[in-house]
Amino acid sequence: MIRFTAALQQHGLSLRRASLRVLQVNVGKLCNQACSHCHVDAGPKRTEVMTRETAAEVVAAMRHLHPETVDITGGAPELNPHFRYLVTEARALGCRVMDRCNLTILSVPGQEDLAEFLAAHQVQVAASLPCYMEENVDLQRGRGVFVDSIRGLRLLNELGYGCEGSGLTLDLVYNPVGAHLPPPQAGLEADYKRELLARYGVRFNRLYTLANMPISRFARSLRREGRYEEYLELLARAFNPATVEGLMCRDTVSVGWDGRLYDCDFNQMLDLPLAGPFRHVRDLARAGLEGTAVTLGDHCFGCTAGAGSSCGGALVQIE
Repeated sequence: MIRFTAALQQHGLSLRRASLRVLQVNVGKLCNQACSHCHVDAGPKRTEVMTRETAAEVVAAMRHLHPETVDITGGAPELNPHFRYLVTEARALGCRVMDRCNLTILSVPGQEDLAEFLAAHQVQVAASLPCYMEENVDLQRGRGVFVDSIRGLRLLNELGYGCEGSGLTLDLVYNPVGAHLPPPQAGLEADYKRELLARYGVRFNRLYTLANMPISRFARSLRREGRYEEYLELLARAFNPATVEGLMCRDTVSVGWDGRLYDCDFNQMLDLPLAGPFRHVRDLARAGLEGTAVTLGDHCFGCTAGAGSSCGGALVQIE
């Protein structure tokens, strides 16, 4: 039996889908960065990119499902030539749109008007920034990334992002530099707000803390260091049953760059498809997902350890 399934059963829990709230769309693995923790294995040489045909099928699914949120991710999602089409169509349908932005993309040639586009469509920006210290960020994400990230944050602030009353939401995303759990989200958010404002004049709305998932690039790094089992054991020991109700796999469907369906972005990278007859985004027009089982694996401990971890950050408050 999968250890994670046994942990659920030990607490009298199971994981089944509630009503769909979030349609998460991974538009490809192409990225201008190659971060050491990346569970997508994204990078500048990746060729997996969502086509216009598949993007149109995603829009058709939006029209049928009316999700509250369309969460667009990658890679660097903005490098997909159909990113702006997806944003425009989702906003026209009244969906809230979230862009999983790495910030440095705002400095890439050809993306000079990206920030203005995001603001004009009131896109919520969830921006990766694993630390407010330059050395730590560059260690995880590459030399010069921190400086470009601060430049991107200042540009977004100038447009009103992260500023009270603007209606433009700028959230930051933290994940640890290494094989340990994130600290309590509320305290770290206060640290980020204080340090970024004092050092760089940067403002933002919320901080999401995410655990590093033991899959893909991070898993290979752990195995090279002989720490994979140690990290998985850390996650398993920190299993918190209070996080299960809020797990993103209950109200989110993840659409891959090729249109295939998964319970979450992590299952997508492990090629663990959605259970039942739902295999492709075009299938979402047929019937509802509510009540169907979630496909599980031991990597799921990454979302239930400590305060929990989801696309929206911690699931419970831990002091």
